[in-house]
Amino acid sequence: MDNSSNSFKENKENRAIFGGFDRDGSCESLWQKNAVEHVASGNFDPHVIYDTIVVGAGITGLTTALLLQEGGKQCVVVDAHSLGFGTTGGTSAHINTFADTTYDEVEKDFGKEASVQFAESIARSVALINHFVQKYQIDCDFEWKKGYVYSETDKETDQLNTLFESALRAGVNAQIAGQAPAPVACQKAVVFDNQAQFHPLKYISALKMHFIEKGGVLIEHTRIDEIDTMEGYHLAKSAGRQIKAKTVVYATHIPPGGINLLHFRNAPYRSYVIAATLADGAYPTDLIYDMQEPYHYFRSHTIDGQQYLVAGGHDHKTGHGDPEQSFADLIAYTRQCYQVKEVVAQWSAQYYVPSDGLPYIGQLPGVSEGIYTATGFNGNGMILGTVSAMVLSDLILHGRSVDENLYSPGRIKPIAGFTEAVKENADVVAKFIGDRFGIEEIESVSELPADSGQIVELNDQRLAVYKDANGNVSALNPVCPHAKCIVQWNNAEKSWDCPCHGARFDKDGVVLTGPARANLEKVEIGMQNQ
Repeated sequence: MDNSSNSFKENKENRAIFGGFDRDGSCESLWQKNAVEHVASGNFDPHVIYDTIVVGAGITGLTTALLLQEGGKQCVVVDAHSLGFGTTGGTSAHINTFADTTYDEVEKDFGKEASVQFAESIARSVALINHFVQKYQIDCDFEWKKGYVYSETDKETDQLNTLFESALRAGVNAQIAGQAPAPVACQKAVVFDNQAQFHPLKYISALKMHFIEKGGVLIEHTRIDEIDTMEGYHLAKSAGRQIKAKTVVYATHIPPGGINLLHFRNAPYRSYVIAATLADGAYPTDLIYDMQEPYHYFRSHTIDGQQYLVAGGHDHKTGHGDPEQSFADLIAYTRQCYQVKEVVAQWSAQYYVPSDGLPYIGQLPGVSEGIYTATGFNGNGMILGTVSAMVLSDLILHGRSVDENLYSPGRIKPIAGFTEAVKENADVVAKFIGDRFGIEEIESVSELPADSGQIVELNDQRLAVYKDANGNVSALNPVCPHAKCIVQWNNAEKSWDCPCHGARFDKDGVVLTGPARANLEKVEIGMQNQ
């Protein structure tokens, strides 16, 4: 057995020494293996009224900030944690000219022109990523690839035909492939040219460096608690400082704070990824996607001379499925398809599915003018995060964007989107009510296994209880402060996940990802219960 997994496990200690990346869960992604962050942050001046505050230091926030800084604006990027802490650090890093929302779905719900416009904006986002890579000579393992989508059954073939034909109508370059480099026998395959892949943390680290070189400021480990609108500017408040800016961009995957319209138009999901070495060295050279439900996708990536298979899929709604089972199922399926030598990393990430299929990019509904948002990327965060940056930077720099109406957060949803919103919010209501019943009653927390959490009833009190590896017990109020739903324990990532709107908290109740801003309340429990 090679020592790739051992070196990977040592990576956390190396990051502490050399300055690497942390993530919003206990599972480390492949991208954390060798990425080193540029430590510069720029000089913040509390007396300056900046042009824009960008909240969130992932691909959406940093691309937006760099475009604005290149356009002559003075910007501050603020993150509650650190660079790439959220979904960008957990992506599978595919760069596609097609999306999870198919062009056929967009055409049916919004019209053919909208489908073409959607395709064109995606193409521009791929071109912008390549532009930055070339302009700044970014060493982020960027490679052009072909993308193969294949079917195995008659039903899947019908769906693939629809995907292919609608892509052609939208102007996307796709062809029927004679065969696919698939790990299983397939009925039919479609190949998309000009797809790509990269190392996401190396990419955004370079964006940060060039943003700061152009006068930008990055403030990490600072959570924006609220934003007040003053005469001529917005005032962003945190526990340690206040920041003034003319405009605000929430690049946080979902707008934080109180209940917002977009919280009901997006459903949170967890996606699962593994990295493995192969015994026979038969790594795929291109991007591969099946049409199964649940779906799977494969590619390869080389880090420090070691090639890895990257496999993903088996998604489920946040706080609803079993993360450990999703990992187990993904690993088992991957072993069916490839000669896996060793699984060296497994991790998950969060994304939001929009009710009508398209992301919401632009003015945030229900708040003051000049506060923007970008959310609802489905499983396409790298391309749609970049699309968002182009739309938002155009709105701020020029007052308009060619795509502002298509992606407007205030748009009227078509019937299909309305139906999906009703279904998802009925699910939220069901979790809000149902999770308050059927909670296991225990006599002592000594019954809990080590290094795990559970929602329990103890002495007539509902608690979120965690026991660490040494048997030490801590308890929290399990009610999410955002919308008062009951959080669920995620034993894979060692986090408390809200099944309603996707807020996540670490084992101590500290906010990992919004929309919640407040931590879970700590509860003291008597020693007799331990």
